Amino acid sequence: PYYAVIFSSQRTHGDAGYAQMADRMVELAAAQHGYLGIESARGEAGFGITVSYWDSLDAIRNWRAHAEHRIAQEYGMKQWYLHYEIRIARVDRAYGTHQ
Repeated sequence: PYYAVIFSSQRTHGDAGYAQMADRMVELAAAQHGYLGIESARGEAGFGITVSYWDSLDAIRNWRAHAEHRIAQEYGMKQWYLHYEIRIARVDRAYGTHQ
């Protein structure tokens, strides 16, 4: 088993540094112990879902507490998101096609 952090959000209008910070967070997360991968999509109306995968709940806690990630969280709450939800789920089984 592994864990998925499901982050759904409704963006505010405009970029205001969001794209640069989002790229940095993906780069930074990938360097964290326990990181397994990420998938993300955002529609034209600004609703998006990002799912990051981790090998343990400790890895998720450490990522949440990372100093640079904490700064991004603050910006998100203050200027980038109208609304967001975070869900953490244990993945016991996954299947599909791989190319």
